Amino acid sequence: MKDFLLLRLLDRCKKVFRLLGIDFADMRTILQVKFEMDQRRVPTVFADSTKKEDKKKNQFLLSLGMYALFGLILIPFLFGEEYLFQLSIVFSIYIFLVMSSLISDFSSVLLDVRDRSILATKPITEKTLAAVKVIHVASYLLQLSLAIIAIPLIVAITVRGVGFALLFLGSIVLLNLFIIVITTLLYLLILRFFNGEVLKDMINYVQIGLSIALIVGYQIVVRSFEFVDLNIEFQAAWWQIFLPPIWFAALFELIFNQVVNPYLISFTSLAILVPIVAMVFYARFMPTFEYYLQKLDSHERNTKERKKRWLIWISNLICSSKEERAFFHFASIIVKRERQFKLKVYPSIGLALVLPYLFLFSEMRNSTWGEIASSQWYLSMYFTILLIPTIVVMAEYSEGYKGAWMYESSPLKGLHLAVKGTLKALLVKLVLPLYVLVSLIFLWIFSIRIIPDLIVLFFSSMLYMAICQLIAVRMKRPFSKSFKVIQDSKGWQMLGLVLLGGVFFLGHYVSLQFSGGVYGYLLMIIVANWLAWRRI
Repeated sequence: MKDFLLLRLLDRCKKVFRLLGIDFADMRTILQVKFEMDQRRVPTVFADSTKKEDKKKNQFLLSLGMYALFGLILIPFLFGEEYLFQLSIVFSIYIFLVMSSLISDFSSVLLDVRDRSILATKPITEKTLAAVKVIHVASYLLQLSLAIIAIPLIVAITVRGVGFALLFLGSIVLLNLFIIVITTLLYLLILRFFNGEVLKDMINYVQIGLSIALIVGYQIVVRSFEFVDLNIEFQAAWWQIFLPPIWFAALFELIFNQVVNPYLISFTSLAILVPIVAMVFYARFMPTFEYYLQKLDSHERNTKERKKRWLIWISNLICSSKEERAFFHFASIIVKRERQFKLKVYPSIGLALVLPYLFLFSEMRNSTWGEIASSQWYLSMYFTILLIPTIVVMAEYSEGYKGAWMYESSPLKGLHLAVKGTLKALLVKLVLPLYVLVSLIFLWIFSIRIIPDLIVLFFSSMLYMAICQLIAVRMKRPFSKSFKVIQDSKGWQMLGLVLLGGVFFLGHYVSLQFSGGVYGYLLMIIVANWLAWRRI
């Protein structure tokens, strides 16, 4: 096996580890195996690559090169004197990049149960296993951080000097401590109350929710500042204590601009104390975390799926045959149970839920509430249908794709029944709840005058799903392919389908320019739906 640089650096500190009661030889051997296995694991940014010639490459190093390119985004914000604003954006972007990587790849490192199931049965001490876990996680985060900030750090030294660069590097270290501890304690909280399959589902939901919260949090950070005559003014408020990027940016404002006020002092104190206190908690709860981690070995699941009455009623209403109803319920179970499917689809649902309101909040800066309520800004609800291409494309893939032999062995009158049943299940289980929630909120904001528009949106969603299947996806057997064989062309296909969604927005907008035009447009959409679904 390869003798890694980090291992050679650790060799110089072997006496320190031995003083701490750690078996250095065992620790080094285990780390060497883990680092070797990490090279074989394909990161999420390259998860779609299946080319044989790429298998021998170090995929993790390739992904670091990708993150280095992302880090170039930070460079423009290193110029200028508005440290609080500029560095808040820098740290927001950094948190987004790191947390995105941790969500997709870090869980397999932190939630590794092999140490307990394999290594703990050998004559290896608890301290040695704990040291392996800490060093493994720290090395992963160190490489990721260096990849993101290496070029910006060089620019910072050139433009701002060594002092600024050192403070920036120190802030990144503190920020990394904060990120890793918060992530670990969050998992610990879940591990405390759940086990087995339920726990894994909860972790899946946390990952999805966190990815959505990061995007919303970025918007909140930006809105903490006001632009007046191109001068940036910070509007201090108590709720900003919940925004870590502002904590760390306050360090620079306090030191380099020498602005002193209670808010900046509080933020600076939080930036220094919270990561340190968090690390103390991390060390304190590490044995507890390892204990609860054993719950991941539990594979208990209630295999008896109960069909809800409302789901049976809807399937009887919208499905034309018992075969179609069977696949409607089958797809409903897949959507409910498959974590990989949810991890790829649910973030799109979250963004579809959040995006319409982000645009409304932006407009509130220039208009009154009454002006918005009487406007046509309710058309921002069309952002909700942009999730449809994702769910239609992903309906081809499954973790249990090997079970696709059932299509050939079952007495189906035609595979189109399986496709139609699956699409209708996706519409009812994923699109309809989002549509109802958005409709209720928009009715409260814009009043009942938009009821015809909401009906148009519903039928547009149905037509959009049918068109995605007919002109692009052309799914033949639902859930019959592995997630590992998603082709690169799917990205361009998805982009084209998203642009197609803009056609529905434009059609609706144009119809509103004529008296009664929305009703004529609704009739066209209904007829188009009948033709499209018959075509499937």
